[in-house]
Amino acid sequence: MSKQFSDLGISAPILKSLVDLKFSEPTEIQEKTIPILLTTTDDFVGLAKTGTGKTAAFGLPVLQLIDLNKEFVQAVILVPTRELGHQIFSNMEAYATYLPEISIAATCGGIPIKPQIERLSKTTHIVIATPGRLIDLIKRNAIDIKQTNFLVLDEADEMVTSLKEGLDEIIAELPKKKRTFLFTATLPGAVKQLVQNYMSKHVTQVSVDMNIVGNLGIDHEYVVVEPIEKLDVLMHFLSSKEGERGIIFCKTKAAVNKLAKNLAIHKFSSGAIHGSLTQPIRDRIMGQFREGYINILVATDLAARGIDVKEISYVVNYHLPDVAETYVHRSGRTARAGAKGLSLIVLQKEETPNLADFQKELGITFKEFKKPNVQSIEENNMLLWAKKLFKTKPNNEISQTLKGEIKTIFHHLTKEELVDKLVANYVLQHKNELISKTEITRKKKQ
Repeated sequence: MSKQFSDLGISAPILKSLVDLKFSEPTEIQEKTIPILLTTTDDFVGLAKTGTGKTAAFGLPVLQLIDLNKEFVQAVILVPTRELGHQIFSNMEAYATYLPEISIAATCGGIPIKPQIERLSKTTHIVIATPGRLIDLIKRNAIDIKQTNFLVLDEADEMVTSLKEGLDEIIAELPKKKRTFLFTATLPGAVKQLVQNYMSKHVTQVSVDMNIVGNLGIDHEYVVVEPIEKLDVLMHFLSSKEGERGIIFCKTKAAVNKLAKNLAIHKFSSGAIHGSLTQPIRDRIMGQFREGYINILVATDLAARGIDVKEISYVVNYHLPDVAETYVHRSGRTARAGAKGLSLIVLQKEETPNLADFQKELGITFKEFKKPNVQSIEENNMLLWAKKLFKTKPNNEISQTLKGEIKTIFHHLTKEELVDKLVANYVLQHKNELISKTEITRKKKQ
C-alpha cells in the first residue's frame, strides 16, 4: 500500500494545506526525503529529475522546522533563476496556508531591490533568492543570515555557473553549524565539487529513477532535417499540435528572437522568453502561457527554469543541447503530474553522432519521428498562408475609389472561384521557391 503524507511525519496544519491543494500521495522523492529532513541532522543530497516534486520534498520539512519563537532568517533557498524563485515562493506560500505566523520572502534579481530591502526589514523566517541578488543584499547590510539553520540549493546543476563566483561570499555569512540540502537533476563533476567543498562529511544521499529521463510518460523522438527545411518541418509539427501547449528550446537569445518572429509571421500563438527581457515582460509572457492565451513558448534553457505548467504536451529541441544534463531539464517540462508528453529533437545530419552519445549516457532510446514529405510540407504552408490571410487586418489607408475598382474586377466571381484563383496565385508565386528547395534537398542526398 502506498504511503500517505500523514505517514511521513508532517504536521497537521501542513497536511491540511496539502488536502486543499489536492496532493493525494507523495512522489518517490518526497516519500524518501521528507522523513530524513525531519528526523536527522545530516546534510542532504537529493538526486531526482525535473517534475518529480522536489519543491515539496524540501519545502514541507523546512516549513515544519521553523521555530516561530525566533524572528531571524532561519532558511535560505537559493535558485538559479527569477522564474524558479517566484514559483517556489508561490508553492511555499500555499503549503503554509495554515501557518500564517511563518514569514516568507522572495528576493530575486531583475526587479527593483528597494521593495525587497523594505520587506526584509520586517520579520522574515524563509528567504528564497538568486545568488547575485542575495550577495547584493548582504553587501547593503539589508539581510542577516548569520544565524540561519538551513541552506537549500535547488537545481544545483543549473546554478553551478552563478554559484562559482558567489557561493564563497554567501557561505562566509552563514554559520558553520547549519544543514545544507542540495537538490539536482544530474550530478556532474561541478556539483560533486560543491558537495565536497561546502557540505559536511555526514551527507545522506537519495536518488530517484536516475536511469530514466523524467518519467515513463515521455516519448523521446528525433527528426533529421536539412537546414533549409528546418523551419518548415517545425511548423508542420506545430500545426499537428494545434490547441496544445508546448515549449521550443533554442541555444541563444538571438535564435529565440528569430524563431519567435517567424512563428508570429505565420500566426502561431507564441511568445518568447530569455534573459535579456525585462522582468515585467517575462512575467507577462509567462502569465499568458500559464493562462492559455498563448500555446507556444520559445525559450532559452535558463529562462525556462521555474515553468511548472502541467498541461505542456510537448517539448521541441530546435537546437541540440550541448550536454545530456540540459536535455534532462528540457524534456522534464512535459509529462508532469502523471500526464503523457513528447520530447522531439530536430537534428541536422552531422549532429546524429551526438544523439547516440545522449542515448548511451541517459539510458533511453530515441525513436525516429516520421518527417513530412515535400508535398505535405507545402500543403501545410499553404494552410498557414490561408490562416495568415484570414487574420490580416483591413488596410483603411487605401482609397474607397481604388477599393471600388478592385471589387468591380472580382464582383462576378463566386466564393469558390475566388478561392481557386487565390490558391492558384499562391502556387504560382511559390513554385520557383519549391523547385529550389526540392533541388537542394535532392543534391544533398546524392
